[in-house]
Amino acid sequence: MIGQFIKWALKNRLIVLLIAAVIGAYGFYSVSKTKVDAIPDLSENQVIILTEWMGRSPQIMEDQVTYPLVSNLQGIPKIKNIRANSMFGMSFVFVVFEDNVDVYWARTRVLERLNYAQRLLPEAVTPTLGPDGTGLGHIFWYTLDAPGYDLGELRALQDWYIKFALQTVPGVSEVASFGGFQKQYQIVINPVQLNYFGIPLNEVVQKVRANNNNVGGRKFEMADMGYIIRGVGYLTQIKDIEEIPLRTQGSIPIRVKDIATVQMGGELRLGIVEENGEGEKVGGIVVMRYGENAKEVIDQVKEKLINVETGLPPGVKLKVAYDRSDLIEATIATLKEAVLEEILVVSVVLFIFLLHVRSALIVVITIIMSVLISFIMMNWFQVSSNIMSLAGVALAVGDLVDAGIVMVENALKSITEETE
Repeated sequence: MIGQFIKWALKNRLIVLLIAAVIGAYGFYSVSKTKVDAIPDLSENQVIILTEWMGRSPQIMEDQVTYPLVSNLQGIPKIKNIRANSMFGMSFVFVVFEDNVDVYWARTRVLERLNYAQRLLPEAVTPTLGPDGTGLGHIFWYTLDAPGYDLGELRALQDWYIKFALQTVPGVSEVASFGGFQKQYQIVINPVQLNYFGIPLNEVVQKVRANNNNVGGRKFEMADMGYIIRGVGYLTQIKDIEEIPLRTQGSIPIRVKDIATVQMGGELRLGIVEENGEGEKVGGIVVMRYGENAKEVIDQVKEKLINVETGLPPGVKLKVAYDRSDLIEATIATLKEAVLEEILVVSVVLFIFLLHVRSALIVVITIIMSVLISFIMMNWFQVSSNIMSLAGVALAVGDLVDAGIVMVENALKSITEETE
């Protein structure tokens, strides 16, 4: 059969050349469309459920949050297993699906079941889905280089400006902030004063919550003009909180400032982030969405950061802490170098031993076509160009070179014997 195929190819050279040209063009197209990453993503097909209930012990989180969620997620189809972890104030549930399940179909099914499980959880406890990324989704880290700025100001700049700008980049699932202080109004209550006025702590919480609100009214018409009436009540400064009335005793209002001290502070944190021992840093982690092209997403993030820097305050600069594109480019460069070296060595060896240029050219074309066909298969089966797949291509080219040399040498020897 092989002999007949070779005879047909020799008789129909034009058709063979056209097929080779089509395969080559489609191969170069596949090279440009194949997803590029540094390492293969072997993580499990999972959906993460995060639930926060601050101040509760791990045992309470396990009994009242984790167990009800796990027991109600069991009936979802195509699940391999469910794992959970309860800690102080937080609960994590990992729902692992079969590998052939679409990740967004899985997230939809989990969300449907969470709507049912919500009634089994304590009041004001709401579980949320984690980002649609994987364990290898952390593709880009950056920090804010801003000498003289307060860590709270930098964290606010990261949370309310840089983060929202980067989340608009296609392929970005989440931008996670780290470091610094998250600003918040803190009411430090004096228990002695609270007991003296006989005001329960829950009443203080309710009064503060009720006064931080805008109220809408009806339209008021006067002199052929319509006016929309509304009550503006959102808290904007420390003084607004201090003046909130709690109750009245003998026509004298008791305000928050009478029983507590109001201050601007940072949220309680469990650690700090340093960079090269130079002190605390504030920054963000760009998480790539599941199934995206890491190289393209990183390039788009870098372009977005250039625009973001123009809106930063004076003296604030963005500093790259981790960029996976460096490893990606090094991986691609390694494959290019290996293939070019193999082509050069094969061409020189064949020319020296056979003294026949066309014979060397046959092996070179075979190597190039084989690499292009490999990329076509990788594009079809959604295999990314990473250090593992490209290393396999490089090793396969080495085996192909040996076979090509043997075949060409035998063919040339047979042709020489027949002509003699």
